[in-house]
Amino acid sequence: MKAYERLLKYVTVWTTSDEDSTTVPTTKRQLDLGNLLVEEMKEMGLSDVSMDEYGYVYGYLPATEGMEDVAPLGLIAHLDTAPDFNGQNVKPQIIQDYNGEDVVLGTSGRVLAVKDFPRLKGYKGRTLITTDGTSLLGADDKAGIAEILTAAEDLMREKTPHGKICIAFTPDEEVGGGAQYLRIKEFGATYGYTLDGSHEGEIQFENFNAAGAEVTVHGVNVHPGSAKDIMKNAQTIAMEIHGLLPKDACPEKTEGYEGFYHMTEFNGNVEQAVMRYIIRDFDPVTFVEKQEKLRQAVAQINETYGEGTAEVKIEESYRNMREKIEPCMQLIDYAKEACKETGVEPDIAPIRGGTDGARLSFVGLPCPNLGTGGDGFHGPFEHITVEGMDLSVEIIKNIIKKM
Repeated sequence: MKAYERLLKYVTVWTTSDEDSTTVPTTKRQLDLGNLLVEEMKEMGLSDVSMDEYGYVYGYLPATEGMEDVAPLGLIAHLDTAPDFNGQNVKPQIIQDYNGEDVVLGTSGRVLAVKDFPRLKGYKGRTLITTDGTSLLGADDKAGIAEILTAAEDLMREKTPHGKICIAFTPDEEVGGGAQYLRIKEFGATYGYTLDGSHEGEIQFENFNAAGAEVTVHGVNVHPGSAKDIMKNAQTIAMEIHGLLPKDACPEKTEGYEGFYHMTEFNGNVEQAVMRYIIRDFDPVTFVEKQEKLRQAVAQINETYGEGTAEVKIEESYRNMREKIEPCMQLIDYAKEACKETGVEPDIAPIRGGTDGARLSFVGLPCPNLGTGGDGFHGPFEHITVEGMDLSVEIIKNIIKKM
C-alpha cells in the first residue's frame, strides 16, 4: 500500500485532542485510530503489536539476521490532530497533475493561495491533496504514521538488512502530552526520529524553549457615574501590562530563531481580567529574560496601582533539544545523507514549536524530527503531495540502511 493511500484512510477517523480534558488520552476517539492501526500492523506482520491503557500504540520490526547488534531505532508519530480547527468529517480534494496555481477549497469560500504558500509552485505536476476548506486535513501527523508503516512494509518486502525498528504512535501530542506516558525503557530504542515535520527533506533538531504564563489582574468595580479615583478597570490595566512587552516580539512579526510572547486568551470584566500567554525562545538566556520581562511588567503595574493588583504564574513546558542531540550528531548526518541519496536537498531548520522528540530527548531518547511532505498544518489550508510522501518514505529507508 502506498503512503498516501494509508493517509486517506486514516484521515477519515476523527482524532482531535482536547486541551481542557484531564483524561489520557484526552479524547476516546483517538483510540479508534489506535485500534485500526493495531489490526493493520498485525496484518503486516509486525511483532509485539499492542495498544496500552493510555492509547499508545507499539510495534516492532525485529533485526534481520546478522544485524542484531545494530542500535535499535525508534520511529514515532502521533495519532491526534490539533484542536485549533475542525478535524471531523475530513473530505480531501485530490488534484492530479497540479498546475502550481491557487486552489479553490470546495465551496467553503477559502482559497489555498500560492502567495501564502510559495512552495506550491514547486509542486507543479505532482498530485496535491488538500482539504475542502471545512476542516484540517490531518496530515499532521497521520502522514507520519502512514510513512512509517509504508517504510516498514517496504523493508520487509524488499528484504533489506536492518537493525531492530521500534515503532510508536502517541496520543495528545498537539496538547503537550504525547511523550508523557511513552514507556522509554520498554520501547527499547537507543535513538529515534519523529516524523512530524513539514516538507520532505526537513531535518530539525532545535526547538523553542517554551513556557506558559497566566496574568491575573484584580480590579475595583463601582458605578461608572461615581467611579473617579475609585474604580480600577482590570481589563484596561491588563492592556497596560501587555503594552509593556516588546511590541514586535509576537508571532506575526517574528521568524527563524526569533522568539516571542503570544497572548492566546483574554477574558475579563472590570472586576477581574486574565491573560494567558505562551513564551518562546531558542536561546536559553533570552528565554529567561523574556519571562523576567513579564514579571517586571506586572511589578510595575503593582507599583502604580497598589500591591496585589496583578499577579503572574509562569510554568516552563519544554526545552530546546539541541543540547541532547549534539552528542549524537550522527543522527543528523544520517538524515542529511539519506536526503541526498533520495534526490532531496536537506533543509536543516529550527522548529518554531515543539515535538514529542524534544520531550523524549530529555528523558533519554535522542529524537530529531523529519519532514513528511506537508504544509499549512492546523487549519483548512493544510496540504501534502503524494510524491512528497513517497520521498519521505525513501528518506526513512535510507536512514535505516545507515544505522
